[in-house]
Amino acid sequence: MSQQTFESKNQLFWQDFEKLLSALEQGKATGKMQLTEFPRLYRQLCHQLAFAQNRQYSPYLIDRLNHLVLRGHQQLYQQKAGYNPQILFYITTGFPRLIRQEAIYLWMACFMFYGSLLIMGAVVYQWPEMIYSLLTSDQVLTMESMYQPDKDVIGRDRESDSDFYMFGHYIKNNIGIGFQTFAGGILGGLGTLFYLLYNGLFLGAVAGHLTRIGYDQTFYSFIIGHGAFELTAIVLMGMAGLKLGYALIAPKQKTYIQSLKEAGSIVIQIVYGASLFFLIAAFIEAFWSSSTLLPNMVKYIVGSGFWLLVIAYLGLAGR
Repeated sequence: MSQQTFESKNQLFWQDFEKLLSALEQGKATGKMQLTEFPRLYRQLCHQLAFAQNRQYSPYLIDRLNHLVLRGHQQLYQQKAGYNPQILFYITTGFPRLIRQEAIYLWMACFMFYGSLLIMGAVVYQWPEMIYSLLTSDQVLTMESMYQPDKDVIGRDRESDSDFYMFGHYIKNNIGIGFQTFAGGILGGLGTLFYLLYNGLFLGAVAGHLTRIGYDQTFYSFIIGHGAFELTAIVLMGMAGLKLGYALIAPKQKTYIQSLKEAGSIVIQIVYGASLFFLIAAFIEAFWSSSTLLPNMVKYIVGSGFWLLVIAYLGLAGR
């Protein structure tokens, strides 16, 4: 069945289902027959979404059906359980599904960020003077001070009893980096590309320099735990920015406003998920990564577990 035939056949059903959803969401009186029929209508919509995905219809159509399914799921379980499960469903199912659905932007962001990180790390390790192409001499000294092996608390020049203060600092810092990366998409994606490259080059330069001077155990044991969430969040913000930028430079048959509106419903969900990753990263960084009481091997094992968890979550959750 062609997409045009599929849409023509089901367009009226989608419109009626959306009207029913709007009535339920607004708490307006709805006929008893409609409420009784709602689960059946919801299952029918789920089958249509699965059919559209299997036939690889246009992303716009799949996005529309997926949005209706999410709204329908919220109303269905709100009626059954007496509470709103939208947030839980979004975290456990909707968000990872959305990331896989928009995977092309994820891989583009990964390539720009991790590619620049690895290249710059190798360059600085081989040619140490290249660190000064990105960092000033004062910044280099600060980095060296932060990751000295004999420090009581690593990662920041701070007192060991200020974990809560640093938790707030990390949240502010992480969200700032993420927002810059995402907001750069409004420039047709160029700003997002710049921040992905810059952050990748900066981190790569620091990693290469600290590895060369022998601070690798301190540095890598510090970043491996929260890095699974923080670095992934940066990539997700980049993914959202690239999606936004593409909507601006390639609106296709739609106006810019329509294109932005359609992309925005997806982008905002990615931003919400990335913000949650940043929050988790800040907590781990403040209360776990900076501690010198834990053996490095423990940090490596737990950190590796975090990376496997993130990969499994984005790749498998909600299937």
